Amino acid sequence: MLQDKITQYTAEIDAFATTNADELEQFRIKFLGTKGIIKDIFEEFKSVSTEEKRTLGKVLNEFKQLAEAKYQSLKEQEETSHSKKDAGLDLTLPGAGFEVGSRHPLALVRREIVDIFSKLGFVVAEGPEIEDDWHNFSALNFPEEHPARDMQDTFFIKKGGEKGDIALRTHTSSVQVRMMEAGKPPFRALMPGRVYRNEAISARAHCFFHQVEGLYVDENVSFADLKQTLFYFVQELYGEGTKVRFRPSYFPFTEPSAEMDISCTICKGAGCQLCKYSGWVEILGCGMVDPNVLENCGVDSKKYSGFAFGMGIERIANLKFEIKDLRLFSENDARFLKQYKTSLI
Repeated sequence: MLQDKITQYTAEIDAFATTNADELEQFRIKFLGTKGIIKDIFEEFKSVSTEEKRTLGKVLNEFKQLAEAKYQSLKEQEETSHSKKDAGLDLTLPGAGFEVGSRHPLALVRREIVDIFSKLGFVVAEGPEIEDDWHNFSALNFPEEHPARDMQDTFFIKKGGEKGDIALRTHTSSVQVRMMEAGKPPFRALMPGRVYRNEAISARAHCFFHQVEGLYVDENVSFADLKQTLFYFVQELYGEGTKVRFRPSYFPFTEPSAEMDISCTICKGAGCQLCKYSGWVEILGCGMVDPNVLENCGVDSKKYSGFAFGMGIERIANLKFEIKDLRLFSENDARFLKQYKTSLI
């Protein structure tokens, strides 16, 4: 009979006692759960006669209240017991600690480069990594037959179309074009970002890398201004006494053009594998902005002149941190990255 079941379970509830959280949870599930005893009894109560309902209704409600009160009382006891245990902890002991993060070495070098040039009034400009032919090649004075346009050097996404070929940018010079098209001189800006070239991956080359390019356009800008700006940059980045030399070179978008070398920071000019035992390491290319480029971007080349330069952040980081294999920068090896843990700020 239902009355006998209620009497039996009431005795079981009265006798139950624990301060164990797991046992208490099992009690709750057994009596108060969605598939528990109380729910089953209420379902059974629906099928009893009307006479029995009058008698058992009150008893059944008291039984449910008894189970709920018992659970709540034991739960409070368990929480009180747990708090007393916590009170015995020595809060003066050191914590377990956690792993300190770090910045990527390329991010550190990029920030340092930007900070140095910001002292000279350069601001940061950015542009898209997917570019059209005009901004990546044509506006920069690349002739149609230039080898950089060939598939062996450039990752093309789409050939032809209204804007010509679409490709992953091969340099951040495209940002210079966009800046000059959108504004009026003077321009004094840095263009940091990721670039892509179809090259074999090795210790000295990768199919993607990072550049920082600079542009200064104003009236009466000379090659002497370029040399003095870059000399200041090298002394700030690598320290006073770092030697600098310029070698004539060729770039489609600058005339005259030069490549800049510094005395090897690893062997101090004595000769090593990195500098190929010459004592010098090339770090950037530079030159005076070609008048054709200025005109292509809507800048009057008879009134304005300017200089531009570009460097690979990986090459700068190689010299600064004495890292011989630039593949380490993109392999996400925690052992390598942890070396820069103290450089978080």
